[in-house]
Amino acid sequence: MLTVDHLNVWFGHHPDRVDAVQDASFSVAQGESFGLVGESGSGKSTILRAIAGLIDTWSGTISVAGRPLAARRRDRAFYKTVQMVFQDPYASLHPRHSVDAVLSETLRLQGMDDIDRRIARLLDDVGLGRGFRFRYPHQLSGGQRQRVAIGRAIVRRPTLFLFDEPLSNLDAALRVQTRIEIAKLHRDLGATMVYVTHDQVEAMTLADKIVVLRAGKVEQVGAPMELYNDPANTFVAGFIGSPQMNFLNSVALGLSSHSAGIRPEQVQLTDGPGQIKGTVSHVERLGGETLVYVHTEGHGLLTARLFGEHDRAVGSDLGITFDPARLFHFDKAGQRLR
Repeated sequence: MLTVDHLNVWFGHHPDRVDAVQDASFSVAQGESFGLVGESGSGKSTILRAIAGLIDTWSGTISVAGRPLAARRRDRAFYKTVQMVFQDPYASLHPRHSVDAVLSETLRLQGMDDIDRRIARLLDDVGLGRGFRFRYPHQLSGGQRQRVAIGRAIVRRPTLFLFDEPLSNLDAALRVQTRIEIAKLHRDLGATMVYVTHDQVEAMTLADKIVVLRAGKVEQVGAPMELYNDPANTFVAGFIGSPQMNFLNSVALGLSSHSAGIRPEQVQLTDGPGQIKGTVSHVERLGGETLVYVHTEGHGLLTARLFGEHDRAVGSDLGITFDPARLFHFDKAGQRLR
């Protein structure tokens, strides 16, 4: 459905040119939900905007449904195929237009009739209901405004949706709720979705496949659990997973690799010396799980993820144990040793 091949995106001119994306390549299959993740400034939104035709300083190839796109122009047929939902729904909705006006105008532009029935169905599809039809943007919550923006996008029944951090302005409860609704929408429509987020939890739960970006470059592409269980390097290993992977000093453990990593859920705590000695620095009791942060000599601050309730006193000494077979090994450049 979507192919990005050797994409480079830049801003400005020499000597002040900024290379925002460098030689990025990936493909998205028809009907797939695809996540672009990375830290702020990694180039994920820049890639999305290049696809949407909002940036024209790029080279390489972008193809949608087998059709290569020109750098400086998108025709009407493109926007019937591709729709974008922006980070801030309030900015994309006219403050003096009701939900009814926003959706009615879009439907009429598409040449559709039976407007009343279609609006009622759209509001049901995005989880708002018909009671919201005549409300204005200022009368809606952030999550409700985002659903109106999504409803406007699906009017055209595009085959490709582009989501640019649609949940970043919502509070925690609304993020979970809207995330569930976007996943349901993907299942119901069967459309292809490309989803930009800096939150790896969102990417892990919404995407069939993820590309991890760092400083404009692709670090790894794969299914969420593939990235979690088989990271290509220390960046992906540390970025995917919450809490993030613990990184250990291989020399202190007598290992041949430059560094080693262990997931927090693979760490056990003991009252004996263990493989690593440490002191409890902080404890977070989250109900279903307990996170224990342990200060160690030679390995820094390590995290143990314990399921259920556990009582560890801050300042107490303990030992850390783990199964050596669960370690991830990395070379000096941070690349995975297999």
